[in-house]
Amino acid sequence: MIDTVSLDPNRHVPGVRRPGFGDTVHAEWVKFWSVRSTFWSIAMLFVLGAGLTVLVCATSAEWLASSDADESPAAFVTWGMMFAQITAVALGTLIVTTEYGTGMIRATLAASPRRGSVLAAKAVVLTGTLLVAGTVTAFAGYLGGNWFLDREGIGIALSEDGVLRAMVGSGLYLAGLGLFAMAVGLLIRHTAAALSIVLALVFVVGNMAFLLPGSWGEYIAKLLPGNAGGGIATPVSFNPQLLGPWTGFAVFAAETAALLIAAYVVFRRRDA
Repeated sequence: MIDTVSLDPNRHVPGVRRPGFGDTVHAEWVKFWSVRSTFWSIAMLFVLGAGLTVLVCATSAEWLASSDADESPAAFVTWGMMFAQITAVALGTLIVTTEYGTGMIRATLAASPRRGSVLAAKAVVLTGTLLVAGTVTAFAGYLGGNWFLDREGIGIALSEDGVLRAMVGSGLYLAGLGLFAMAVGLLIRHTAAALSIVLALVFVVGNMAFLLPGSWGEYIAKLLPGNAGGGIATPVSFNPQLLGPWTGFAVFAAETAALLIAAYVVFRRRDA
């Protein structure tokens, strides 16, 4: 591994201040928002999250109000956030893999030799962005979708059990998912491979795991990242076999933290 600290050209230069953590966060913020993919990813997050929620509420409101409905209207007010997960995964992956793809990671580590600070700064920028964007998108989808539900007399008040939690939980889950993808991206260092792994784990493996026989299959399925963390983002879960919202999110947070620690260890030991 190349010791980037010893290669710091300013380490013994009088009057030159070493970059602090605030400087590193600012640098990561500038890099993050300087590429067009960030803007388009956030825009797609909003379109998918809020737009699909409004659309499904508009087309399902009459059915939900009928006696034939077997689903709670509350299960639909964050429906589009399931698809907004894709953009969170993309942003989490790209925040690290693009630097390896372009070789910019070497300039980043030359300017900020402390790799732990670089990784923490990326996490702060990514988490803050997805937390705010996810929460705003969830509220926008709820307000737009609930308007159609209100017209059928089945509107969902924000004060009802689980609704406000799902609004904030949407931001929390997307932020966690972005960090999970960032850790995988740091381990793989390849955009397509990291995206494929995380999306397959969340959308394919998570659903297929419930087909495993016996109670052990159900237990494994509950602990998979998407199944464990996603419950916090819905007022009423579509799947009663999942863990409770906060319990599941705690499991998901622990899995993400473990993966980030592994990514940090590899990041410290591997050449840029």
